[in-house]
Amino acid sequence: MFLLLSNDDGYLAPGLRRLTEALHHEVTRLAVIAPDRDCSGASHSLTLKRPLSITEHGANIWSVDGTPSDCVHLALTGYLDTRPDMVISGINHGANMGEDVLYSGTVAAAFEGHNLGLPAIAVSIAARNPAHLDSAVKITTDLYRHMSESPMPRNLFLNINIPDLPYKDIKGIRATVLGARHPAGPLQQTKNPRDKILYWIGSAGNFARGGDNTDFHAVEAGYVSVTPLQFDLTAHDQLHDLGTWLEDAR
Repeated sequence: MFLLLSNDDGYLAPGLRRLTEALHHEVTRLAVIAPDRDCSGASHSLTLKRPLSITEHGANIWSVDGTPSDCVHLALTGYLDTRPDMVISGINHGANMGEDVLYSGTVAAAFEGHNLGLPAIAVSIAARNPAHLDSAVKITTDLYRHMSESPMPRNLFLNINIPDLPYKDIKGIRATVLGARHPAGPLQQTKNPRDKILYWIGSAGNFARGGDNTDFHAVEAGYVSVTPLQFDLTAHDQLHDLGTWLEDAR
């Protein structure tokens, strides 16, 4: 197995480094290609207005002055001498649940691998400054082993969120659906030293209560959340009504 690792926290992020150390002994080859800085919230963007620079840091580790999607795209379209067999993005510091998947660079890196035909997973731990990163590393390693022995369908990829708990206190693993957040907080206004007004995007909203099958509910209850994702965003159940509505537009 040739495994590609990436993330959106940057190639020096502890989650990525710890996962690299753990998985190095599980595969025949491992490459890390990740952003040269924190790209949280980059979503699934590609850099098309300028060339990209790649820096090698030895031991099959490279950084890219671009987005998480750039990193995986470069790796799978010619930069590496051999095409990897699988993509893992993470371990991200901070959860990526509900509508977070629309903005997350962590999820986007896995999505890019999926779009380019590989099995892929995105992994996050539900804490910005996790106290139990070792738990997330062990769980990710266990899931990787399971996926290697029993491959998942090729038309989806997995978004995994792990509670920040000691390994012995994690209750299990649940298949989940995406939950939802309350609206984000209002923008925050500030000034720079030259009195120019600047704005910070408001903080993400809290978990909006939903069914007990959501990713938020699982993590809050002490379970690992595993949500299957797919590319098709089409609202298939709305096609008939849309067609009827469009009849009046002629």
